[in-house]
Amino acid sequence: MRIAAAILTLLLAAAPALGAVPIDGRWLVEDGTAVIAVGRCGASTCGHIERFVRVDPSRPHTDINNPDPALRDRPFLGLAVLSGFADAGDAWRGRIYDPKSGRTYKSIVRRQPDGSLKVQGCIAFICQTQHWVPVK
Repeated sequence: MRIAAAILTLLLAAAPALGAVPIDGRWLVEDGTAVIAVGRCGASTCGHIERFVRVDPSRPHTDINNPDPALRDRPFLGLAVLSGFADAGDAWRGRIYDPKSGRTYKSIVRRQPDGSLKVQGCIAFICQTQHWVPVK
C-alpha cells in the first residue's frame, strides 16, 4: 500500500501544471478603434494602447475622465489599460482601466478557441464582456 501511495505521489508531482493559454500579442478592441499590445510587465502581464485605428476628432485624446486630476492630461496613446494580470489556471486575472469612464475594474481574460480574447470587466459578479481579435 505504501508503494502504491509513493508511486501515485510521484505521478501527480510529475504531471504538468495546467495554466491559462497565453494572451500576449496585439489585439484589436471590439469597436475597432484601437490596438492593445499585451505582454510581460515585470512579474505580471499588462496591456497598453499601441495605436488608434479610428480617431474621433471631436473627442479629447487625453485621460480627461480619470478620477485623479493630475492624470487627466496624460495621452491615451501608450496608456496602460490592462495591469497586474496573472495566470489563474483557466484564465488571466487582473485589472482593466476604462478610459471612457475613468474607472478600473477587476478583469478576467481568456483566449478563445477561435484565437480571439474574451475580455471581461467585473464589479462583484456582474461582468461586461468584449471580444478582441488578433492583429496580424
